[in-house]
Amino acid sequence: MNTSTSAHWRSIAIVGPYQSGKSTLLESLLFVTGAISRKGTVEDGNSVADGTAEARARQMGVEVNAAFAEYQGVQLSFLDCPGSIEFAQETWNALIGVDAALVVCEPEATRALIVAPLLKFLDDWQIPHVLFINKMDRASTPLKEVLAALQSISSRPLALRQFPIGQGDRLSGFIDLVSEQAWQYHPGGPPDPIALPEIYRSDELAARAELLEVLAEFDDHLLEELVEEIEPPEAEIRTDLKRDLEDDLIVPVFCGVALRDFGVRPLLAALLSEVPEAACSARHRGIAAEGPPVAQVLKTFYSPQSGKLSLVRIWRGVLADGAQINGARLAGLYRLCGQQQTALAAAGPGEIVALGRLEGIKTGDTLALGSQETPLASCAPLTPVFALAIAPEKRADEVKFSAAVAKLLEEDPSLSWQQNSGTREVVLWGQGEIHLQVALGRLRRKYNLPMQSHPPQVPYRETIRRAWSSHGRYKHQTGGHGQFGDVYLDIRPLARGEGFQFAETIVGGVVPRQYVPGVETGVREALERGPLGYPVVDVAVTLTNGSYHTVDSSEQAFKQAARIAMHEGLARCEPVLLEPIVELDVSVPVEFTARALRLLSGKRGQILHYQGDGERREWDCVNAFLPLAQMNEFAIELRSLSLGVGCFAWRPAHLQEVPEKLAERLLART
Repeated sequence: MNTSTSAHWRSIAIVGPYQSGKSTLLESLLFVTGAISRKGTVEDGNSVADGTAEARARQMGVEVNAAFAEYQGVQLSFLDCPGSIEFAQETWNALIGVDAALVVCEPEATRALIVAPLLKFLDDWQIPHVLFINKMDRASTPLKEVLAALQSISSRPLALRQFPIGQGDRLSGFIDLVSEQAWQYHPGGPPDPIALPEIYRSDELAARAELLEVLAEFDDHLLEELVEEIEPPEAEIRTDLKRDLEDDLIVPVFCGVALRDFGVRPLLAALLSEVPEAACSARHRGIAAEGPPVAQVLKTFYSPQSGKLSLVRIWRGVLADGAQINGARLAGLYRLCGQQQTALAAAGPGEIVALGRLEGIKTGDTLALGSQETPLASCAPLTPVFALAIAPEKRADEVKFSAAVAKLLEEDPSLSWQQNSGTREVVLWGQGEIHLQVALGRLRRKYNLPMQSHPPQVPYRETIRRAWSSHGRYKHQTGGHGQFGDVYLDIRPLARGEGFQFAETIVGGVVPRQYVPGVETGVREALERGPLGYPVVDVAVTLTNGSYHTVDSSEQAFKQAARIAMHEGLARCEPVLLEPIVELDVSVPVEFTARALRLLSGKRGQILHYQGDGERREWDCVNAFLPLAQMNEFAIELRSLSLGVGCFAWRPAHLQEVPEKLAERLLART
């Protein structure tokens, strides 16, 4: 059995914006630790993180990938997380199960804002995290400006650990601000110690003073030393760095070039020595040190070959293959490195492993052995903002469609689907167009279920502007009994949202009571498709008069008479087209607020108000109404104008008349 203690494990999520170099950094970390003998690249589609056809086709991460390494006696579990905001659910679900996050970003002040959603999530969940400024050989902005931009979006103080020697393509090494030792880079190999260049002496002293000031905010003894101009021992500085990172008080910042292995070894050394141990992370999550095994599901995979796999973080105890957990028997326990699986007999606290065939277990669930454990906090599914209508290309595939989509939603909780009764379409909802195209690609690849898709129809409705009294008579003579029904209906509009009302004011028995339900049924059926071709809403109908035949009348005849009266009457009631309106809460950085307001106005939105976002500095929250027909385009364009960080939540609001000219164009197409 695996008897490694939690002190020997570190689990680290590698996160960052799209194209920041996360997967390249993972490849470098695995190469430096000896976990792989040769580095792959995203461009060649042979990196550890390029496990699926969807990732290789787009040269971007589309789901969490696990990797394992061992270095200097410490076992390392890495989770490479997608960078695109459309796959944020994958990242959030993974982050709650790690000891720390390694945030990768680019050395451009103007792009620092892209990291804001990640830093907010990490700060909200109090997850320790380290920043790695990648691609320093392409830097065109002074490091001080980059740090200032990053600090403006972080609620934790940044603590620069290295000062670069050279800039851009002249980058040649770094100065460790703790030891004050200078190092020279060598591509593909470890750096060599060199004498600190005098030209950098003053910059290094200033940067080191800033580092110590950050640490002194949380250490009174260090503050006293600085006030008395006493040089603190290196060991004391390192102790402060470890403690403050464990408590999520600071964000250490490292620099380098992952593609050339520059800065990767000192980064790795810090991850080993300063990232909280597994037992410390468990305490922060409120998990008692003693008790039966506890784990949490971070990701669910379905494979045509091996079936269901649940990627879990073990928080306490040892899980053994074959054990009963949450009422299910473990049918396999594996360590993952990309697409490679290594069978294990057992795994202990701190490890991230895959468990086989845990039926009924979903992402976010808490797994416990023995007594029932209080469920650990998990991430709620993100609100979907983009939709496609989907259907199998082959009618024969409709039988397996529901089961395949159910598995798809298990793998990705940010997807959802609905059967739209108004348009009779199956609508798949997600976080964006790429997100949904990846999902459709999985249906084709994993389940041999090719799909056709198109933008969903808007569930338009219609109503009336004026009242009308209508008469309907149905008379049909056959060889036997005939059919006869005769009704007079008053049709009038209701206020928006009041739905449908039916009443009768019959006197004298001109329409027998047993036929009145047939009249109401006929009215309701007539409202399913109005004069404009859409369901009719917000209408009141009153049966006022009629006549019947003692032999030929029936409930069916009166239903037909009511339908005739409604079809003729609705056409004279000035029908108008209605469209669904949704209410949005849009969050954007203040520098993009004006653009977001213009975008809403240009999409026929109605801005209700906007104010500062109470949860984020320098962000605004805009409340507005927007036609549902515009929401797909709005989601794409909002991200485009806001560096991908603008987001919104929405909910159905009401129905509203379509502008006359637009209504004419829409009706001309039908």
